[in-house]
Amino acid sequence: MRGFNIWRPIMLIAVALIARTFVSSICLLAGMDAESASSFGMIGMILAALFMYTRMKKTPRNR
Repeated sequence: MRGFNIWRPIMLIAVALIARTFVSSICLLAGMDAESASSFGMIGMILAALFMYTRMKKTPRNR
């Protein structure tokens, strides 16, 4: 199990859940109904997870 980093999947899940909560809250504050806000929150969660995943998969540049 060499080379496995336990913090990457935990960070990915945490960012996705925080993004869903944030987007849903903003939509509710803007006056959307709860079901639509939940749908927008799910879209935000997917986009945040994809963004984090692509950022983590990039190889670091050698200086």
